[in-house]
Amino acid sequence: MNPHYRFWHPYVSPFDPCRPQTVKHYSVPPNLFIGYQPPNLPQFSPMDALKHGTLWPILYSPYERREF
Repeated sequence: MNPHYRFWHPYVSPFDPCRPQTVKHYSVPPNLFIGYQPPNLPQFSPMDALKHGTLWPILYSPYERREF
């Protein structure tokens, strides 16, 4: 299970004319789980930091388009 995603099961009405989605998901940013920035965190190299959009790997959350 990927820690960056949460899943939930919405209500499916028997009268819904469309095919229902039985499972939905949403992304959870990793900074919600860090109360404050701890000292001496590992860092990306400058080029990798530009590619990932953050200096610290602990705050990196990849965006992947895939069907669950």
